[in-house]
Amino acid sequence: MTKHYLTTHNIPFTEHNINQEPEYIDYLKNKGFQMVPVLEADGLQAFSGFRPDALKQLAG
Repeated sequence: MTKHYLTTHNIPFTEHNINQEPEYIDYLKNKGFQMVPVLEADGLQAFSGFRPDALKQLAG
C-alpha cells in the first residue's frame, strides 16, 4: 500500500527489497525496526507500516 501511494502521488522513492538485498535486514534491525515497509525521508521521522498521515506530508 505504501509503494502504491508513493507511485500514484508521483513521490520519487528508492526501493530496497530485503528478499533481493538481505543486507538491509541488519540495517533495519540496527535502527530498531521489526517490520517492513520502512520509509525514510528528509524532514520526516522514519516509520514502518502504512501510515497515510505521514505519507500525506510527503505528498505536500
